[in-house]
Amino acid sequence: MDTATNGGAEQPRWLSDDEQRVWRAYRQATTLLEDHLDRQLQRDAGMPHIYYGLLVQLSQAPRRRMRMTELAKDAKITRSRLSHAVARLEKSGWVRREDCPSDKRGQNACLTDEGYEVLRRSAPGHVTAVRQALFDRLSPEQVAQLGEIMRLMAEGLQPAGPDADLPWLR
Repeated sequence: MDTATNGGAEQPRWLSDDEQRVWRAYRQATTLLEDHLDRQLQRDAGMPHIYYGLLVQLSQAPRRRMRMTELAKDAKITRSRLSHAVARLEKSGWVRREDCPSDKRGQNACLTDEGYEVLRRSAPGHVTAVRQALFDRLSPEQVAQLGEIMRLMAEGLQPAGPDADLPWLR
């Protein structure tokens, strides 16, 4: 198709065969890794991987609490998805919401002692699953390369500017 038949738009730079193989391998590996970690956490802790990540973020925050908007931003999820997740975590007794003292409209998510204990018990199994699925399969040089590649990807994909379509603002 030339530019005359597609409304003047330039042709896409199609992936080469090698790039296509890398892209498919990346997609398969990341899907399988996320599924592997999800199954491990469901089995061992009764929660999906995203909930575990939220508990980790809260455990590392001062006084084990974060503004809901900051938690959504750090987790790279929509406020709606975060609200649903926090509601489920509240139902389990692992998180509670508190009004934000500095902003009447804001809320904090707070990790409860029970939530901290669930995280403490589930962390060893989770780190073992991560290590077996990823790091034990790579040489130290490959780990360094993967870290650099992921940093570059994240840096290039980080939305910027006042009109950026950021998940945590939706």
